[in-house]
Amino acid sequence: MLIHATLPISPQTPAPAKKWSTLSGNEPLVIARGGFTGLFPEGSSEAIRLSKEISIFLCNVQFTKDAGAFCVTGVKLDAATTIALFDPNQKTYNINGKDVQGHFMVDYTASQIDHNVSMNQAIFSRPSFYDGLSPVLNVDGILSSKTPPRLWLNVQYEAFYDQHGVKLVDKVLELLRHYTIDFVSSPEIGFLRSLSGKVRNKTKFVFQFLNASDVEPTTTLPYGTIVKDLAAIRSYSSGIMVPKEYIWPVKPDNYLGPLTTLVSDAHKQGLEVYASGFANDFFSSYDYNYDPTAEYLQFIAKDESVDGLVTDFPSTASNSIACFALNNTLPKKGNSIILELLGVIDLTNKTRKDANAFAFAGQPLIISNNGASGVYPGSTDLAYQQAIDDGADIIDCSVQMTKDGIPFCSNTADLMADTTAAMTKFMSRTSNIPEIQPNSGIFSFDLTWNEIQTLQPQISTPLGSDFQRNPANKNSGKFVTLSEFLELAKDKAVTGILINIENAAYLASKKGLDIVGAVTTALSNATFDKQATQQVLIQSDDSSVLSKYKDIPSYKRVLLVENEIGDAPKNTVDEIKKYAEAVNLRKTSVVKASGSLLSGMTNVVKEMKDANLTVFVHTLRNEFISLAFDYWSDPNVEIATYIHSAKVDGIVTDFPATTSRYLRSPCSDLNNVVTILPAKAGELESTVLPTLLPPAEAPLPPLEVGNIVDPPLPAVVNDNPPATPSSPPPSCACANDTNLGLFIVAIIVLLINLTL
Repeated sequence: MLIHATLPISPQTPAPAKKWSTLSGNEPLVIARGGFTGLFPEGSSEAIRLSKEISIFLCNVQFTKDAGAFCVTGVKLDAATTIALFDPNQKTYNINGKDVQGHFMVDYTASQIDHNVSMNQAIFSRPSFYDGLSPVLNVDGILSSKTPPRLWLNVQYEAFYDQHGVKLVDKVLELLRHYTIDFVSSPEIGFLRSLSGKVRNKTKFVFQFLNASDVEPTTTLPYGTIVKDLAAIRSYSSGIMVPKEYIWPVKPDNYLGPLTTLVSDAHKQGLEVYASGFANDFFSSYDYNYDPTAEYLQFIAKDESVDGLVTDFPSTASNSIACFALNNTLPKKGNSIILELLGVIDLTNKTRKDANAFAFAGQPLIISNNGASGVYPGSTDLAYQQAIDDGADIIDCSVQMTKDGIPFCSNTADLMADTTAAMTKFMSRTSNIPEIQPNSGIFSFDLTWNEIQTLQPQISTPLGSDFQRNPANKNSGKFVTLSEFLELAKDKAVTGILINIENAAYLASKKGLDIVGAVTTALSNATFDKQATQQVLIQSDDSSVLSKYKDIPSYKRVLLVENEIGDAPKNTVDEIKKYAEAVNLRKTSVVKASGSLLSGMTNVVKEMKDANLTVFVHTLRNEFISLAFDYWSDPNVEIATYIHSAKVDGIVTDFPATTSRYLRSPCSDLNNVVTILPAKAGELESTVLPTLLPPAEAPLPPLEVGNIVDPPLPAVVNDNPPATPSSPPPSCACANDTNLGLFIVAIIVLLINLTL
């Protein structure tokens, strides 16, 4: 149950040994704080089981008044246990010079803890479904089991326990005499010195550094001072455990500072280095673009690697070591998919295919979403170049029109969403156009190209202001015309391009703008209609737009289905085939989600592919808040799920680098010695008590024929006519993403101007 980490799938010839720059030359260790605490409460049976085969179990030990040893991080019990239900009264103690209020293990007996207290998830953004279900982990209990995990014991607060009659040195020595413990660490020099020479087994002692400004109790020196004398540490320790910022500092602006020499300096002294503080769901630095694997790889580089990673998500750390580190996962030129894009040959079955369809050999396509819009403002020159550098097979342009008829690339016609338009003189151009979106906006077709160029692009924050993207470059890059986009695609020899066309009927009937004609002309001028080396995908939610490209065989048409659907009946799929060779689905139309849990898979992909339609899915993102708990806050697991379980043909993503690295790693192959297995939708949900699950949601509706077929495109008017009754709504009734925050700001600015 719930195993979709890096796992061996069958006995095979082992891969050649890698050469690591750790002190021992072996691969870095993974140390799991309390087990798999990114999902389950610390020390719970599931947390231990999921981490046991891929990591060492780190127990932050606390002691009872009768010297019982239990695994709970910190010195208090309040956040991580149900202690308040057993004893509502808190106490206050002075610990290392600070008054601390709460419930303390030392006030209870081991029997009281064993029989009355359970574990909770201590970090409130993580699942609370398992709170109160597991006892507090007893160290003697886990070590005396038939198959105990490899154990790392971290010991702290010797003076505090000594005041309460618990002799830490004696208790730890007793544990070491009875059990095999791989590591013992402590942030207290006096404690480690007391153990020196008293242990004859192979247990390693590690000095733990706390924050640089914190004071070490024995010497009363700040840890930032102690780290400057590594030679002295070697006399009582074989290694050091440091917050990861000691190695890669993070500046106040949340970007990385220069790499320190700590790892190399420690290795010169014969000290191993263990970096701590890793968690997929903790923000670390904008340099990592919310990709936890990118952060791990920063610490296990080929020329200088730490000796171990202390983490709440051991699977991702293990993946980073086994799948990505020291492997060539950089983007490669070309993609075997292009061999089959013309749709005539099925390379897998070596047969001819329906000439109106196209399928993919090899790996799924990586399709950018407005370029690498997670790194730079979307649809800018920098976003497109980044997408190409990061390994996107297909770069995309959502075409918008200016007032003077210039087609350019932008995610939406509303300039308030992804530009600085809301803070400019163009507020007077605000209008309300229900045919395009429910809220008012400043629309590209009401400004000339020269006027738009006076604006700055603005990076999107689709998951809210708490998840900003690359703020140092939030206004970087320049807007790109469709012609410039096509020129870039040809110069960089990308596998293909995707041109998204929206609002064609409105632009023709209300603004006198022929977006279909503008796209067709630009493609022809760039000779994309006369070549077969680069694939052209024409995407739209409007069947009438797609019909305009039916007679251009070198273009392949993609129907964008923005609404969530749960089924694709045969008559609907047959109707789609009249207009498109592929569909682009929302990811929740493929893998169903209920709250923060996956609830199952739909049959939509199979129904589409059975009809020889290619299926893309959108939009995958790195931010952990966009990931169901089933994915373990790891975008690689989500990618694996859509590729191997859903079997989609292409991934549309804000972060092409993440998908590219996964697809080019050996672990993307389910037949490899080790592989990243997909999540099993509904499996995690089945472990949750029914009373704790969110209310059942209504079934997703099927995709109907009426959702597909649109009225013919109206003629292009010569000038702007007076207001007329609205034309029928588009079939897909697609939702447009808008930035409500910018809209409110815009209205406030407008009201202020009107009152001046």
